[in-house]
Amino acid sequence: MHKKHTPLILIVDDNPTNLQVLGKLLTEKGYDLSIAQSGQEALSFVNTNQPDLVLLDIMMPEMDGYEVCRRLKRDAATRHIPIIFLTAKIDADEVIKGFELGAADYVTKPFNAAELLARINVHIELNTLRGIIPVCSQCKNIRDDDGLWNQIEEYIESHSKALFSHSLCPPCMDELYGDQQWYREKKKET
Repeated sequence: MHKKHTPLILIVDDNPTNLQVLGKLLTEKGYDLSIAQSGQEALSFVNTNQPDLVLLDIMMPEMDGYEVCRRLKRDAATRHIPIIFLTAKIDADEVIKGFELGAADYVTKPFNAAELLARINVHIELNTLRGIIPVCSQCKNIRDDDGLWNQIEEYIESHSKALFSHSLCPPCMDELYGDQQWYREKKKET
């Protein structure tokens, strides 16, 4: 059985209390975490690691969250990483600016934990399913994060909450059972 990928979330905030509260919430939900207390620390981390999502405060000294977002979205190697601004700024122009810079979402402080977790889950799943997935052109297996080949269902189930049910499409039914009398009779009925 394929091991479940544990998403890595980078939390960027200059306030240690915010880092502690978010860290506790996210580790309790099973996420891997890294923290950065400045924009420059965040950029350095992302240059050597690929987080699955960045929670980014806007108001920080030296380099604000907008500039961090701008730089991450400008770089082809990091532009795919979803960024959720988590900030006390509630002005509509500030929210719009965040989205225009490429943020995936915007959550205001104080935040509702259930809502934040739901938004994080959605953006991690969307990003996983949006990326380039290496698929074998013959058997349609997918190469996972560890370089192992798995059936598509197993890969998607381990990277999202999606579940699969199986059936046969009409062309496959024809190919598999087209020479069977019972099938031809059933097909005439419909």
